[in-house]
Amino acid sequence: MSATTADAPPPALRLPRRRGVELALLVGAVLISVFGYIEVGLAEDGAVPRGAAGYGAGLGVLALLAHLAVRFRAPYADPLLLPIAVLLNGLGLVLIYRLDLETPDNEAAPTQLVWSTLGVAFFIAVVVLLVDHRVLQRYAYVCVAAALLLLIVPIFFPAINGAKIWIRVGGLSFQPGEFAKILLAVFFAAYLAANRNALAYTGRRIWKLQFPTGRVLGPIAAIWLASVLVLVLERDLGTSLLFFGLFVIMLYVATGRTGWIAVGLLLAAVGAVAVGSLEPHVHSRVETWLHPFASIEAGQGPGQLAQSLFAFAAGGMLGEGLGQGHSILIGFAAKSDFILATAGEELGLWGLSAIFLVYALLVARGYRAGLAIRDTFGRLLAIGLASIVALQVFVIAGGVTGLIPLTGMPMPFLAQGGSSVVTNWIIVALLILLSDSARRPRPTAAETGVIASVADPGANAGADAGANAGADAGAGSGADPGSAPGAGPPAGRDTDGEDRE
Repeated sequence: MSATTADAPPPALRLPRRRGVELALLVGAVLISVFGYIEVGLAEDGAVPRGAAGYGAGLGVLALLAHLAVRFRAPYADPLLLPIAVLLNGLGLVLIYRLDLETPDNEAAPTQLVWSTLGVAFFIAVVVLLVDHRVLQRYAYVCVAAALLLLIVPIFFPAINGAKIWIRVGGLSFQPGEFAKILLAVFFAAYLAANRNALAYTGRRIWKLQFPTGRVLGPIAAIWLASVLVLVLERDLGTSLLFFGLFVIMLYVATGRTGWIAVGLLLAAVGAVAVGSLEPHVHSRVETWLHPFASIEAGQGPGQLAQSLFAFAAGGMLGEGLGQGHSILIGFAAKSDFILATAGEELGLWGLSAIFLVYALLVARGYRAGLAIRDTFGRLLAIGLASIVALQVFVIAGGVTGLIPLTGMPMPFLAQGGSSVVTNWIIVALLILLSDSARRPRPTAAETGVIASVADPGANAGADAGANAGADAGAGSGADPGSAPGAGPPAGRDTDGEDRE
């Protein structure tokens, strides 16, 4: 016997969209950045900078446009992701402007603002045009081919500061490895989603680790090894370490085997010892890390790492105040690799801790989106993208504080670098789409026009499970999940990534 339409269960409780919360947080992020800009001018000249109003208006317009794109395209997205990105980008512009005052012949803040505008434009394009994140799974091998091409091309260009990681054409230069990390994350997520069972449950068991067969692990391991070898040839050890960490983390998440973490740490230690001993450029950085004050003892003055440590020490707990430090003494990398030293000196330990907490919140919200989303590809992609930010912050912060050897990577959003800021805006856009898919409520039986059966209340659950299984199978093979057996007709997207009315 079938129930009437009136007997259908009531609609599920709708989650709040929280776009008003996002807008309020965006206003706060813009105001914090503007106040920082004004504080730098007051400390330097005793007057409000002439460009303060234009800076605030420009940053506010960018934030508003990004917010409108999220409001109309991803209304259930996490309300913290966009404000965090705006706050970090705004603080980065303030710190670069502060250092520009010490180098009037080499101003970087106007250029960085242009790159930030381009980054927000890419953010809006991704949020508006990418209808379903699972579409990326179809182009996994296109992504990995493009990533390897982007990594190889800089080999044919001259080295800059000892590394061949730049493509320079006329007055324009960019770092293609920044874009390659997103493409590799997409490939790793797609491949591991399609082969996660074979990786976890087949092969030979040695000690407590299940080693998959070469047929399954071989392709992804070969792609990872090729990318790392190219980066070693380019002397870009920071990105090499990032790719290695990303590969190990995503392999662990896909298989659930903790032994991969141990294997990854062992291989990283062996690789670090080998490269640090054989590569002169890396060896010099290791020596500087082990003996940061050796140049002072030799009468040659402090090097970059020593100046960075002096800047952190001078900042103390509360800092010297914006515009009142001397971190420019670090030299040519003060606005890029060592910009964290400026934050440490002028904002102190409290300010530096707050910045790290903001980064931690960004990573945590990315992981939360990955845990909540239903399709395996989306889960792996969210965790991979969040891990990129986490690894990059750790590698850079560890280098400038003397925890690990320097690697020469830009701090996400804070440091000078157009390629970096554009890439990080794309990462935030993808995380917003993934969080929207995870938080979007599923349609009820009444909304989809299905009448529940009173005699068999488990029938709907079984049909639902069959639909989800079919969607997962389609996603793993790279096919359109909407065409998988048991999937409903495509229309609007819900929490498990399926397209439904």
